[in-house]
Order: sequence, then C-alpha cells, then structure tokens
Amino acid sequence: MNAMPPLLDQIDRRIVTATQGGLPLVPRPFAEIAGWLNLREDQVIERVQRLQDRGIIRRIAIAPNHYALGMTANGMSVWDVEDDRAIELGEQVGALDFVTHSYLRPRARPIWPYNLFAMIHGPDRETVEAQRQQIAGILGDACRASDILYSTRILKKTGLRLARDK
Repeated sequence: MNAMPPLLDQIDRRIVTATQGGLPLVPRPFAEIAGWLNLREDQVIERVQRLQDRGIIRRIAIAPNHYALGMTANGMSVWDVEDDRAIELGEQVGALDFVTHSYLRPRARPIWPYNLFAMIHGPDRETVEAQRQQIAGILGDACRASDILYSTRILKKTGLRLARDK
C-alpha cells in the first residue's frame, strides 16, 4: 500500500514555521523571510500562493487586539439552529461586520444543544446584546435556543503552531 505524500515538503514547512507568528513588519516581508531561509523572494511568494490555493494557508491577515481597540465586551454567541438551514443562516451571520468568526459544530445533547457559534465584539455588553438581537432576527423561527458566553480574559491569541524542525 502506498503512503500518502506529506502535505508540506521541507521548504514549505520552513516557510510556514517562519511565518506562523506573523509576517515581519517591513516594506517587503517576503524578501525578509526569503533571507531568513536562504531562498529567493519569488520562491517564497510562489510557495505561499500555492499553500493558499491548496487550502493549507487560509488567509494572510492582521489580527488586531480587540481589547486595545476598545472592544472589551466579547461574547461567543451560541445558537440551536435547524440543521437544514444552518449553513445558509450561518453564512448570513458570518457576513455581519461585528462577527469576527462563525462556524458550525456538532451538538453534545442533552447538555449542549447548540450547533452555530458566532463571536461578537463590542465596546460594552449593551452593544453586544443589541448585535445578538440582530443575529436572532436573521435566524428567526429556525432558531430554538441561544446563549452567550462572555470572555473575561485572553488565554490564547494564536492559531495552530507547527513544531520547529530540530
């Protein structure tokens, strides 16, 4: 039986490891990374693009600190939405400008009936509750129950990290 080839070759892995903490804040970040890895800038750009095309890198973006921007009321809203409407409605919720991420998860009945999650950020709980009501309006009768879990502190603010090769 043939083994599947690795998703990342050695060079791709080095690029992901070098950039997983963020891109350097310089005029030409890919040239900087290329210098670290003894590659050419065009090689790094081409490989990053290929990793994006394959879905290994989802996006390149900034990750602001919500607290530093005055968004101190941060709540994970959870919703019990009819399964046959969850994708359609979840996409509408995820498109709202005050929702930073939304996703579907399996329920864990009887304790946890919720299948749609949407992170809401605002300057205060009153604002977040008003935004939550907007989501409720979108979900309408397809939603049977909801709740919100407010953040009290940041425990982790990074994505997946690959271990550095030794």
